[in-house]
Amino acid sequence: MDVSQRYRESWESYWRRTPQAPGAAIFDCDAELSAARHLPLLAPYADAALPVIDLGCGTGTQTRYLARHFREAVGVDLAEAAVAHARRADPGRTARYEQLNLTDQDAVRRLHERVGDANVYMRAVIHQSEPEARPAVAAAVATLTGTRGRAFVVELLSRAKAVLAHAAQGPDGPPPKLARIFEHGLTPAEADDDAVPGFFRELGLPVLASGEIDLVMTENRADGVRIDLPAQWMVLGR
Repeated sequence: MDVSQRYRESWESYWRRTPQAPGAAIFDCDAELSAARHLPLLAPYADAALPVIDLGCGTGTQTRYLARHFREAVGVDLAEAAVAHARRADPGRTARYEQLNLTDQDAVRRLHERVGDANVYMRAVIHQSEPEARPAVAAAVATLTGTRGRAFVVELLSRAKAVLAHAAQGPDGPPPKLARIFEHGLTPAEADDDAVPGFFRELGLPVLASGEIDLVMTENRADGVRIDLPAQWMVLGR
């Protein structure tokens, strides 16, 4: 199942219209509030001598943090405009960035052939993918980890939808960064909670550890409280 043209264009348009400044995207929080909190959960299971691949890397903020802890870091994103953001934000070439459609199994296999088994970092990609594409996104994780890699996957829980709905009901409507998500037809927190680990179990990719953690956003509600979204995390590996 390939992603639809509408979905691809929505993300291209979103990233083209998002300023280059750090934190301009609602989910582009500082790495100390994201990857730095996730890495200790992954580290006991992962071989740092393997490369790490950041799926849905956006501006590459998390990719660049991960590059300090693994032999090599590659950030991939569906949108060419996101990859361009990441490259501009990394003039020192801390990491490498590529356009990749995770539902394109041949392209995913080619990346695996070039990089080898890798550790995978995926933050909030399945929940906003089109329903028909979600199993293929999970399959990409399984392909890229191979037999030696480990994956850290964090996805919004369904109750995050209520948090977003509450944030959107301020006196002036949704705050600007959240409004941009809606304007581009993107729909966060749409995946069923049990479905996400189920995708990986069906692929024979066991859940080695799991729990709950908040995903930090770069936007505040009308009352000034930061929007943090409840999420589930899991470490996966064969």
